[in-house]
Amino acid sequence: MVFRKLPGVSASGMGLRLSQKFVFLLFLSGLVTLCFGALFFLPDSVRLKRIFLSKTEVQPVTVGSGSENDVREHLKRPKEPEHTRGMTPGKGETKSRKPSISNEATEERLAGGKAQEDLTLSRSKAESLIERASDGDHDANSDTFNFKKFQGCLLKPALGRDSGRVADPKTNDRREKVKEMMKFAWDNYKRYAWGKNELRPLTKNGHLGNMFGGLRGASIVDSLDTLYIMGLTDEYNDAKEWVQTSLDLNSNGEASLFEVNIRYVGGLLSAYYLTGEELFRNKAVELGEKLLPAFNTPTGIPRGVINLGSGTSWSWGWASAGSSILAEFGTLHLEFVHLTELSNNPVFKEKVMNIRKLLNKIEKPHGLYPNFLSPVSGNWVQHHVSIGGLGDSFYEYLIKSYLMSDKTDEEAKKMYYSALEAIEANLVQKSPGGLTYMAEWRGGILDHKMGHLACFSGGMIGIGADDGAPEKRQHYLDLAAEITHTCHESYTRSTTRLGPEAFRFDSGAEATATRLSDRYYILRPEVIESYMYMWRLTHDPKYRDWGWEAVEALELHCRVESGFSGIRDVYTVIASHDNMQQSFFLSETLKYLYLLFSDDDLLSLEDWVFNTEAHPLPIIRKSCLQDEVTEEKTVSE
Repeated sequence: MVFRKLPGVSASGMGLRLSQKFVFLLFLSGLVTLCFGALFFLPDSVRLKRIFLSKTEVQPVTVGSGSENDVREHLKRPKEPEHTRGMTPGKGETKSRKPSISNEATEERLAGGKAQEDLTLSRSKAESLIERASDGDHDANSDTFNFKKFQGCLLKPALGRDSGRVADPKTNDRREKVKEMMKFAWDNYKRYAWGKNELRPLTKNGHLGNMFGGLRGASIVDSLDTLYIMGLTDEYNDAKEWVQTSLDLNSNGEASLFEVNIRYVGGLLSAYYLTGEELFRNKAVELGEKLLPAFNTPTGIPRGVINLGSGTSWSWGWASAGSSILAEFGTLHLEFVHLTELSNNPVFKEKVMNIRKLLNKIEKPHGLYPNFLSPVSGNWVQHHVSIGGLGDSFYEYLIKSYLMSDKTDEEAKKMYYSALEAIEANLVQKSPGGLTYMAEWRGGILDHKMGHLACFSGGMIGIGADDGAPEKRQHYLDLAAEITHTCHESYTRSTTRLGPEAFRFDSGAEATATRLSDRYYILRPEVIESYMYMWRLTHDPKYRDWGWEAVEALELHCRVESGFSGIRDVYTVIASHDNMQQSFFLSETLKYLYLLFSDDDLLSLEDWVFNTEAHPLPIIRKSCLQDEVTEEKTVSE
């Protein structure tokens, strides 16, 4: 045999005695057993366990920079039956969504461990809440959101005494006209664009766009609450059925975190709080979980674009140095607080409170908040400050967070009034003609331009007037009225009586657009929004008159055969339409007009705040809800 010719090898057992073979096999079997057992006892072995465990077994989930999309699985929820303020350009317009590659990626990966630890702790807290809920019926009632208890904590019925109907016939006729406009816009959307995001009324087809990451039906979700409060029952039921059967949240596209939050999450939350339909709550929480990976950055400041399927996120390509946008990461608080309320998952609120913590820590130039912030370093990228696009709704959400907390969120209150003081000192200007406006601030140099988006600030300052320092309350209300007047002037000084995208106060111009690129109107709501708030705060009839002027202008210049369309030049009588019926026209513009001509008890400001897409969210009265729980406990005992 060949082996025998090799030196040192015996014919028996190829040179190994029986005892040697036994020892060798014993060592080998021990090594295999040790390695196999380690798969089940090492702390980061979940993926390896999945190879061996039954598919029907409930699996734990790891969260980290390498599996960001897993974060949405971290809460074991009980099964239940079943363009833009923050962006440039504005709502409805699109930008390139190619991911930008920067040297920040390495730093962000290093933060993965911290993100994993934070989210694992959040998961543990949420699971402990659910475990307590399963201990008994009484505890389950206290840990699960109870819609009937919530309704009992409202000061007034959500739809008012008579669905908001007013006694004055003229005002009621105007209200009915707005309702007819909504039905006309909705019927044409349903006829020509059902299931798509928005209607193209001139070409009579639907538009999907690339802003919602593959999600569809933006106009449907945005319209749920408007249809409901207007009493358009058949239309509301059609919308509800579509959400139940066709709203697929398992998309794999690139979405604007900001737009998905304010339109979809906000719309679903609002629909739930108005109707009590569990369908809307479940969808809202599920979608909210899909947005969480955007927060996996070294600072916890989310990036602006997220792939809803993979969970990867990046900054807008046009954003300065890969930065996040103030009005985007600052316009999450209202919705995420309510997601925690409805899900018992603290991670949502923790995420937005972390944003606030960072903003409080960093230095603000002259007390102002610039529009661009690095999600890696946590530093401002450039000193551009605006109350219009890129900045606007951040300030809105500060005062509304305070109001929504039943005026217990003192930190939000302090931040808002400090910011307002800095805005007054640096941005508020008076034109030679006596018009008060909000300029933009670029590193200490004023740009005397005010955008249509900034016209929401009249209403914002108005609703915050009562909670300012006593000696400044009337001043704030006067300032709100002055800004609203200026925005009305931007409408009356155009040929169509509709306002331009931006208007200037220089070179002899006042409240007019001086550039061709600023002359368009895309059915925006901000001016009408301020009319509604100022009417409710003052009951000055001019605000209803101004609102009716807007209705007449919309009917004359924006209504076409198959819906409503924006126009390209507000200074030209012969309209050139842009062929787009924006979803926010249904959600905001028509809703604010309807509320303007309704009684104040329809969505009373004592009970509701509106998110920046005009979706009403209720004030959270913790003391009332806790009292209800205490009473229930006493009865049970």
